Amino acid sequence: MFAAYLLDLVLGDPHGWPHPVILIGRAISGLEQGVRCFARSATALLACGALVAVVVAGGSWLVTTYLVRWSFAINYWFGCFLTIWVIYTTIAARSLAAAACGVYNSLQEGDLVGARRKVGLIVGRDTDQIDAADVTRATIETVAENIVDGIVSPVFYALLGGAPLAMTYRAINTLDSMLGYKNERYINFGKASARLDDVANYIPARLTGLLILVATWLLRMNPKGAISSIISDSSNHPSPNSGIPEAAVAGSLGIRLGGLNYYQGIPSFRAYMGADVTPIQPLHIMQAVRIMYATSTLAAGLGLVSFYLLA
Repeated sequence: MFAAYLLDLVLGDPHGWPHPVILIGRAISGLEQGVRCFARSATALLACGALVAVVVAGGSWLVTTYLVRWSFAINYWFGCFLTIWVIYTTIAARSLAAAACGVYNSLQEGDLVGARRKVGLIVGRDTDQIDAADVTRATIETVAENIVDGIVSPVFYALLGGAPLAMTYRAINTLDSMLGYKNERYINFGKASARLDDVANYIPARLTGLLILVATWLLRMNPKGAISSIISDSSNHPSPNSGIPEAAVAGSLGIRLGGLNYYQGIPSFRAYMGADVTPIQPLHIMQAVRIMYATSTLAAGLGLVSFYLLA
């Protein structure tokens, strides 16, 4: 697990390299297309959506389990390499930082159009008309949220169940990112995927909140502000999990996240996270990235220590 985290810090997600999430995404799309050929009613879509979630998550665990066993049967070191590579593909610290830094660089260069385009690649909201402050806010929100989804949760499940469980989590998270929308198309079909993702992230999100507090203390930011925001604001978030890291990052930076967003032209107000102590600036993106790196390193380091203490 720790080796996989270090590999992610070095390599990130090189363009063109094979990635299991691509295969998982294709499987989800294919299953959805097949199911929708005969499922029409709300009840049928709800049941079939649950079945798709079980098949994709369970299939990911099964395939990875047999792949790892097969690799170790061939050669011990080949098995170690494959296990590290599989876990590495579930972690996204460097790619998340690269995406955020890309937005920051465009803002610093005064290229608002470019910044809108880049942030649009990592968030689900409409970005073609937002101003620089909202571009910055969207970037910080996705960095904060993905500390859980992209780093702590994969590390947590890799520690518990190795590569198979880490890949199962990544499949669950991919299901949610593709199907877990509250719109007419997915309100029934994607409900099971969204709930499964909520359950899978429940413990890691709360661990992330604690780790962010330690990280902000180590970085000499504002852990007291993070604690205050978590207590007062995190429960107002529509997600039972995302509000914790978003509130913690907002409080530690003294900024306010949340507010009005648009999704396919439809307005959606997100509850505010944090106190509006400091006007939000592009510099806060880099500070959020520092928090992300510190938190993820703490998670990987504590996982390694815990493994040897409990072994």
